[in-house]
Amino acid sequence: MPGMEFFGAEERKEIMDVLETGALFRYNHEEMRNGQWKARELEEEVEIFTGANYAHAVSSGSTAVAAALAAAGIGHGDEVIVPPFTYIAPIEAVLLAGALPVFAEIDENLCLSAEGIEKAVTKNTKAVLLVHMVGAAADMDAIMPVIEKHKLTLVEDGGQALGAFYKGKSVGLFGKTGAFSFDFFKITTAAEGGLFITNDEKAYKLADSFSDHGHDHIGINRGMEKHPIIGFNYRISELHAAVGLAQMRRIDMILKKNKENKAYMKEKLSQIPEITFRPMPEFGVHDIGGCNYWFTNMYHFVNQWGHLKNLKSAAPLAIHKLGAPQNYNKMELPKSQEVIGRLISLGIRATWTKEEMDKQADEMMNVIKRVLSKA
Repeated sequence: MPGMEFFGAEERKEIMDVLETGALFRYNHEEMRNGQWKARELEEEVEIFTGANYAHAVSSGSTAVAAALAAAGIGHGDEVIVPPFTYIAPIEAVLLAGALPVFAEIDENLCLSAEGIEKAVTKNTKAVLLVHMVGAAADMDAIMPVIEKHKLTLVEDGGQALGAFYKGKSVGLFGKTGAFSFDFFKITTAAEGGLFITNDEKAYKLADSFSDHGHDHIGINRGMEKHPIIGFNYRISELHAAVGLAQMRRIDMILKKNKENKAYMKEKLSQIPEITFRPMPEFGVHDIGGCNYWFTNMYHFVNQWGHLKNLKSAAPLAIHKLGAPQNYNKMELPKSQEVIGRLISLGIRATWTKEEMDKQADEMMNVIKRVLSKA
């Protein structure tokens, strides 16, 4: 949970800038602002860091995925290939867009595999929602040929992977649209927030309008703006953007410390030959706190999603009318079950001291050795 480890004077300064003007709303009110536009500045920082042509800040990582789907043209009745190992938010985003999730296999790097996508493609497949899990990119060299072969739309959820690059390109820029999360547990946090990114100007304009009731944001009179599309309220506030801005300005330092501590912990744990490590592309980062056994986790693995399997919702969704493309209670995903069944992940804190890491590693190794001795 590196971002929240570094709250300090920078965040307080940015927040006070907003409070002193009183302009907490991200749009208009130029006469109040004294030149303060925190959401715009946050977007600019993300564009610089990722290399994206366009970034748009929204209220959460979940709404960033919703905007990414909408801007990519994914909606009613479209079949979308999704992973069984993810926070459930992107699956919810597919369902609430009126689309139909199709679960496919992951591989050793914990993301959808090219083979899994290939096997899941049908004549009704419209898109792949690729989640870059726990801080690192999927195998893009293998996945992109499958996307191109079947002429699929690729939408990327990098909610846990801001700072992950694959051969020099940021996650979120391989497909039509991408999304990041800035919630409390991420590499950089706005407390609550998310970022949509794209290199496609049309997709950016759609996301910009979609996330604010369809406003086109042209002119200085909000009440007279045009509405080219139907949208909803996914806006970020200037207060949340202020926190995210301060965090983005120190992301290089956070990532550096995180990677140094990860390398140290990996070296320590490598003393047990039975432990293998996830393959990580360049600039992979870890972005989840604590020590997790995901197989029984209630909100990151499909095994525990009874509400999804039985399609329990507050009101009818498109999937209730159109029918599910899979029997979610009887899916066969043996590779995913095997991988997650032996996966333990350790969130890396950027502020750990050497003594704290030694203690953590020694405790983990003692437990692992006891388990192995009983096997």
